[in-house]
Amino acid sequence: MKKKVTIIGGTGTIGSILYKGLSDKYKIVILDKKAPKHAGEFIEVDATNAEMLLNRIPKDTDVLINLLTIKTENDLKDIKEFQRMTDIHLLSSFYVLYAAMTLGITKVVYASSNHTTDSYEEDGFSTLGREITTSDYPSSRGLYGVLKFASEQIGYLMSKESEKLSVINLRIGSVHPDEQKAVKEDNRLHQTLLSHTDTIQLFELAIQSTVRFGTYYGVSDNPDKPWSLESAYRELGFIPLVNSLHVAKEE
Repeated sequence: MKKKVTIIGGTGTIGSILYKGLSDKYKIVILDKKAPKHAGEFIEVDATNAEMLLNRIPKDTDVLINLLTIKTENDLKDIKEFQRMTDIHLLSSFYVLYAAMTLGITKVVYASSNHTTDSYEEDGFSTLGREITTSDYPSSRGLYGVLKFASEQIGYLMSKESEKLSVINLRIGSVHPDEQKAVKEDNRLHQTLLSHTDTIQLFELAIQSTVRFGTYYGVSDNPDKPWSLESAYRELGFIPLVNSLHVAKEE
């Protein structure tokens, strides 16, 4: 019997990639405000509403994947924009974890971001003279990275609160719907790309992992990549297969 994987915020780029790449192995359910074109099973939900989220997550879910994200401007100058960011990138992160604990779901995979440490990266290159690791003190240039790190830490606390809950944070690099075009147009992606193939592999390894709590960078094995994959390899078994050079050469 296939595991049921419920993807919250699954209408975007990564949700589409995961649905296409994993639906043959898992029963995928998409939760979001609007139905995506790719969804076989879809449930409408506003993830900023804790009660609605709790009631609409299928109770037989084996794994929750949190892909919720929004983009704002002036979020440190406009209170409404700040609240929009915190609603999605902090409060909803807690609601997802709370729902997992309440419903007895034992695995949450959280799509965090490389922006938790973007003060150490410039134009796709590490400024530390070595690859950035998850042991480096989080330092972000913006509210987005700050809230992503805060959500990682809430996951840590919740995993300690429940002996049965596993939380995996994936600090995603650069994922694009048309990765070949994006690599040609954006030089930063030569270092920061997480290819579609590697995205699917990384999330599946997180789904299958027995790690109670872990935080890992998600990037392909690109030349001069800014982030270290050592812990992702050691603890998850992540071995990237398609890097930016491969993507650039695709017809």
